[in-house]
Amino acid sequence: MPLREMFFRFLVGGTVVALFSALGDVLKPKSFAGLFGAAPSVALATLGLTIPSNGTAYAVLEARSMIGGAIARFAYTWSVMWVMSRYKPSAHLAATGLLSVWFATAFGIWSLFLK
Repeated sequence: MPLREMFFRFLVGGTVVALFSALGDVLKPKSFAGLFGAAPSVALATLGLTIPSNGTAYAVLEARSMIGGAIARFAYTWSVMWVMSRYKPSAHLAATGLLSVWFATAFGIWSLFLK
C-alpha cells in the first residue's frame, strides 16, 4: 500500500474515530464510544480511497454492500438481544448460536440486491 493511501486512511480514520468517540461520550452508557468508533471510520476511509482508484461505479457497489452488511448486523444484534431478554441463555451461547441469522440475512441481501 502506498504511503499516500496509508496517510489518508490514518487521517480519515483518526478523525472519524475521534468524532464518533465524542458522540459516544455524550450518550449513555459510555461503552458506546468504542462501538461508534471503528466501523464508520474504516468504511469512510475505504470509500475515499476507492473512488479515485476504481471509480464511482465501484464505490457505489461498495457502499451498497456496506449498507447490506449493516442491515444484517442489525438483524443479528436484534435477534441476540431478543433471545437473551426472553430466554436468558448465556451471552456466548446466544451470540454464537444466532450467527446463522447474520449469515442468512447477509446472504439474502447479497443474492437479492448486490449480485
